[in-house]
Amino acid sequence: MKFLGHIPSWLKNKYLLTGVGFTVWILFFDARDFITSHFREKAELQKLEKSKKYYEQQIANTRQELDQLKNNPALLEKYAREKYLMKRDNEDLFLIHDEAKPE
Repeated sequence: MKFLGHIPSWLKNKYLLTGVGFTVWILFFDARDFITSHFREKAELQKLEKSKKYYEQQIANTRQELDQLKNNPALLEKYAREKYLMKRDNEDLFLIHDEAKPE
């Protein structure tokens, strides 16, 4: 036990050793450790920013389409006929479905 005499008393403190061990465990070995969490959150942030850019572009396209529909009655009628299968009172509507042709 002679080698224990050369160790400073603050390194023999069980509370300090437990605290240091806990800190090392949390920072490096835990499932939610500091290093892995940082990279995981950074990757998720990049994915969310890419998604945000996509949806902002979709919103801009939809707003442009809405402005065109508000200003052009002929385009509004075409859109209603194609998208919602609307028709005038004196018209009949026939739907023809194309089946895939076997080769």
